[in-house]
Amino acid sequence: MLIDTHAHISFPDYEGEEEVVLDRARAAGVAYLINVGLTEKGRDPATAVALAHKHPFVFATVGIHPHDAATATPEAMAHIEKLAADERVVAIGEVGLDFFYEHSPKEIQKECLRQFIRMAKRLKLPLVIHCRDAFDDLKKIFEEEEAKKVGGVLHCYTGDETFARWAIKNNFLISFSGIITFKKTEPLQKVAAVLPDDKILIETDCPFLSPEPFRGKKNEPAYIRYTAQKLAELRGVTLEDIERITSRNAKELFGLPIELPDDKPKIAYRIRNNLYLNITNQCTLACVFCPKFDDWLVKGHFLQLDHEPTAEEIFKTVEGAMQSFSIHELVFCGYGESTLRLDLLKQVASWAKEKKLRVRLDTEGLGNLVHGKNIVPELAPLLDAISVSLNAPDPKTYVKLCPNKFGEAAYPAVKEFIKECKKLIPDVTASVVALPNLDIDLCRQIIEKELGVTFRVRPYDEV
Repeated sequence: MLIDTHAHISFPDYEGEEEVVLDRARAAGVAYLINVGLTEKGRDPATAVALAHKHPFVFATVGIHPHDAATATPEAMAHIEKLAADERVVAIGEVGLDFFYEHSPKEIQKECLRQFIRMAKRLKLPLVIHCRDAFDDLKKIFEEEEAKKVGGVLHCYTGDETFARWAIKNNFLISFSGIITFKKTEPLQKVAAVLPDDKILIETDCPFLSPEPFRGKKNEPAYIRYTAQKLAELRGVTLEDIERITSRNAKELFGLPIELPDDKPKIAYRIRNNLYLNITNQCTLACVFCPKFDDWLVKGHFLQLDHEPTAEEIFKTVEGAMQSFSIHELVFCGYGESTLRLDLLKQVASWAKEKKLRVRLDTEGLGNLVHGKNIVPELAPLLDAISVSLNAPDPKTYVKLCPNKFGEAAYPAVKEFIKECKKLIPDVTASVVALPNLDIDLCRQIIEKELGVTFRVRPYDEV
């Protein structure tokens, strides 16, 4: 499933061939698309709304491009606001600033953008923002107009990582177009590689910016797959991962009344060629950085369980996955601590070893303290690898970051658990989340020199 979040099907470029273009999009796996309605070349954005009413998989936005900001009369703005009230309209846009061409005077563009932000706040709709050579001014207007109250997306992003992360903190997503497939766009590719999963979208911006290998030709939604594939390559994930992640993000941002394949709770979920098992939502810790306090998503998978699965349910789910892809590694890792269901964990891991699967456990490392015994000898014969979250260089910091009922006793217990794992399990990793102000170098020294296991840093804003 792919969602093209920014297309201009109502532009004159597609006159007379809209239906053919939409048919090709569907055939290429585009499940939904958002058609941007603008007052471009005298056209009425109402045509974009009409197309959305004609096709259930098409939604619309309405706005005035910054190139045409000089045409934003009170009558034109009133027309846009009336259209925006339509049930098929999911955003205000594209609107913004373009100081590269400056087809409309800068001050007029700024005032037009302010009016659209206020309109979006009145209608409670997100914004689709165009910005070129005007990031400082955009930031100033966003802050003054409190654009973060509605949020939105910076479409066809071409800025740097610093601005992208500022925009994300202010409730805006970042959308990538075919530009990331072009040669000599390494700086933008690096940005696309590192932003958080839940803050990225993909688009064609058709008829412009055709991705490789169609560069120079008229773009269309069917080509979105090439951008998605490049984004997957840059982020080290699969095309399926990108489809799932960006479709979920599009649904959430635009409030799309659609059903996704991953809307239901997941017992097992695939990332790359690993299959992860989500066997409980119980936790020993209440980590301040845990994403589940905001949502239950991991790379587009919904992990809030409606019940704790049985071994038979897990066996059936894993066997189904084995029919669809070759599992590189079976990982006990969900939104909960697997060792809290120790007997089930051992039963499933034993079954997996019989199936010749490589098995890994990701854990908070408090299993010995919770169960009042050393559980490592029970687990070791069933595991090929284990990853333990240390997350701090000392007990006080650990309690601050990972509140728990054991208090400062938890931290030395985690360290002791890691030492026991090193004795019996061939592949042991200890990780820390790169929180602001955390002494990462000190954590590294403890893990590598004192504990003698592999050190891993996990990004603060990424699951």
